[in-house]
Order: sequence, then C-alpha cells, then structure tokens
Amino acid sequence: MTEEIHGPIRPVTKRVRKLMVVVDGSPESKVAIRFAAARAAHITGGELILFHCIRPGEFQHWMAVADRMREEAYEEAEALLAEVSERLHAYCGVTPEIIIAEGEPQEEIKKSIDEQKDIFGLVLGVGSEGGPGPLVDYFTNELASQLPCPLFLIPGNMTYEQVDAMA
Repeated sequence: MTEEIHGPIRPVTKRVRKLMVVVDGSPESKVAIRFAAARAAHITGGELILFHCIRPGEFQHWMAVADRMREEAYEEAEALLAEVSERLHAYCGVTPEIIIAEGEPQEEIKKSIDEQKDIFGLVLGVGSEGGPGPLVDYFTNELASQLPCPLFLIPGNMTYEQVDAMA
C-alpha cells in the first residue's frame, strides 16, 4: 500500500541543488536574492547562481561605440555581482557562482537553465508596483510548463525579516 502511494523506495543520493536568481538591481531582485541565498544555505547540497543579463546594444552600426558600451555594461555587471556576492557570503556563508549573459533576458535565462543540468529552481522577484515584471510574465505564461525546475516567485514587497523567517 505504501509503495502505491509513494512509489518504489529508493536511497536518497547527495546531489548539488543550485538555485538560480536573477540580479538586476531592482528592489524585488534584492528580496529574491536574499530568499535564494537563505534557501541555498539551508538545503543539502545547496548552491547559488547569480544571473545577470546584458541586453544587446542599440548602436550596432557604430561598432566602436557598441564595443565600448558592451565593455562598460560588463564592468558594471561584474561590480554589481561582486558586491552582491560579498554581501551574501557575509549573510549566510554561500559563495555564489556568477553568470553574465548577453542577449534577451528570457532567452538567456532559459538557455542557462537548459545548459546546467543541476538547477534546482529559478528564483524571480515579483514587482510590487506596476505589475509583476516582464520576466515573471514570460516564465509564468509561456514557459511555466516547459521549465525543467520549479519556479519560485518572491513578492518584492517582502521585508528581509519576513524572508529570513521563511527561509
């Protein structure tokens, strides 16, 4: 009877469980980062990926300008992620992996999840003003049933204290 309900009994193997969180500097992103870091610190095999996407430059016909803009965007992304990484390590001891991609965020996130076979969940912050945000819209409407991992939606109006109490 137990096997019918729960399936066959199998030994639990230790494995890496990476949470990927999108970092864009928005208030809702900051709350989602805190949630993801706390969860990664509390789950067995928990690791964290900080994901940032740089949108394609709009000045493609000015190659020198586009190259300089791309360089600056990468420098800004690296600085942002380094700062977040330091704060997270001080907060919960997790040292995150960092991914910086260039392209449309929805496509690059999906591609990264597909390439990494050990993603345990995608964590997105939900905007507290003006709708949930384009990434939340995209992943909850078009791709929710196609993701190979759970999608965690973190309300952007939560306080750090509320997140800490949950995680």
